[in-house]
Amino acid sequence: MPKKFVSEPLEPAMALAPEAPQGGHMEPQLPHEFSWRGEPLQVKGLVRAWRSSKSDRGDVYLKRHWFEFDTPDGRRAVVYFDRAAKAGQPHWWLYTIDG
Repeated sequence: MPKKFVSEPLEPAMALAPEAPQGGHMEPQLPHEFSWRGEPLQVKGLVRAWRSSKSDRGDVYLKRHWFEFDTPDGRRAVVYFDRAAKAGQPHWWLYTIDG
């Protein structure tokens, strides 16, 4: 199945507190389920996770936490957590999904 670019906000099914790994940076946990277009988007298994950063006036900042996962219905999705989202704005976004 070809990947479909989506770029739509997601609502985690359950709010999770960030974890604090070594290094002191707060890391978001991948929820077990999201709500997307009024339907559940479940996480069956994590394929990979990575981070992206941005530069601003010579400083480098951690911008997004990315997660690629499989769903129970056989699709593969890529979502990200936007660390720079303003209060009241969505933090989780569906980037791509197969099918």
